[in-house]
Amino acid sequence: MTDAIIWVVALPLAGALAALLLPRLATAVAVGTAVATSVSAAALLRGVATQGVLHYELGGWSAGLGIALRADGLSAMLLMMTALVVLAASIYTSAYITAPAERARFWPLWLLLWTALNALLLSGDLFNLYVTLELLGLSAVALAAFGGKRAAVAAALRYLLVGLLGSMMFLAGVSLIYAGYGTLDMAQLAHMVTAGPTAWTALALMTAGLLLKTALFPLHFWLPPAHASAPAPVSAVLSALVVKAAFYLVLRLWLHVFADVVTPAAANLLGALGAAAVLWGSWQALQAERLKLLAAYSTVAQLGYLFMFFPLLQALPSVTARDVAAGGLVMLALTHGFAKAGLFLAIGIIQQRSGHDSIQQLDGTAQRLPATTFSIALAGVALIGLPPSGAFLGKWQLLAGAVATGQWVWVVVTAIGSLLAMAYIFRVIGHAFGHQSYPNLPVTVAREEWPALLLAAVAVLGLGLAGAPVWQLLEIRV
Repeated sequence: MTDAIIWVVALPLAGALAALLLPRLATAVAVGTAVATSVSAAALLRGVATQGVLHYELGGWSAGLGIALRADGLSAMLLMMTALVVLAASIYTSAYITAPAERARFWPLWLLLWTALNALLLSGDLFNLYVTLELLGLSAVALAAFGGKRAAVAAALRYLLVGLLGSMMFLAGVSLIYAGYGTLDMAQLAHMVTAGPTAWTALALMTAGLLLKTALFPLHFWLPPAHASAPAPVSAVLSALVVKAAFYLVLRLWLHVFADVVTPAAANLLGALGAAAVLWGSWQALQAERLKLLAAYSTVAQLGYLFMFFPLLQALPSVTARDVAAGGLVMLALTHGFAKAGLFLAIGIIQQRSGHDSIQQLDGTAQRLPATTFSIALAGVALIGLPPSGAFLGKWQLLAGAVATGQWVWVVVTAIGSLLAMAYIFRVIGHAFGHQSYPNLPVTVAREEWPALLLAAVAVLGLGLAGAPVWQLLEIRV
């Protein structure tokens, strides 16, 4: 099972090279690579579940000297989510992008992005995290600008500048840690880092850089135009996975590496920014006139819920209570990943069939594209946090932790955010079931509609009804 750690990184990298050298077969290579990598991710998840934390040291060099890869419960779950989302989006893209020249340019970048994501989730030291973070950002920017439209290029350039600034801040923090402790291995640092100016400054720099990449309010200004202007499968991956990768690093730093350094005041600051993101992002989504802008602002709001867990994890008195809350956080992150990917893919179908994504002009969509409309409704159930979705379980733990610690403000914010989410989702569904009639229209489900439908179903039914393993896997940690 240890070899699966290598395969989940090597396979998409080899697929990117093959797609570049064989442009006429790029689509077949990409879809085949997606299937093989997904199988490897499933094998890795099974290995972690049965054997515990898995380690791999490239070239036989020990941690601190060489590149160490580690997979625990958290990274294995995120790898599996990444695999399923990219697999579904790859199948969708095979019908979405049809021009041979565009396919030849798209697939190598797509697989490089996947390589960087997997390598980031498995990296065991801070410098390799920086390298993979840079590769991920550059691939994401190139894909966000894919198609060459003026709005997309302008948004991608802004994304690039923000990403570079975030990476520089992260690297500055890494340099301070190496100067202060002489190692960058996260497992070693977890036992070495102590409260003091070096640790506080390094954590502040790395966190600020990652918050830029996560688009936490008020650093979210780059996200809506970038996600709204990119092609639909790219928007799906950017929203579901790329910003989640930066959040994963914040989680690792705050809960593992710097657990003894973080103060309640710092955690409350993250929670406050998360609450502002929930309210601002939800309100902007309600005001949006385009479906993709609605989905992009919804991402800002949904990320806010994740940061609202930080003050709870600081305040909960027992290890068991903190573990339960952390499980709710991860459940919410996984649900958002699947739901938002399904939502963006469904929006892409509407754009291609109708030539627009205007919410006001959705009349008759439910008749013409019933499966796509159902996908949007399912994704909406997860984004609102209604049962039986995984988001319901996550929000339940958020509310339970807030009540247990007397932090009632998070209860109020969660309630308002959920009501606003219900309003903007029902606004879309209401227009989709508009008055335009298509009598005797045959009901069919096109090939590109299945990925969106299946991803939304995983968010609502898969995670909601079979979510217990999330908490079990989180107990397996480095």
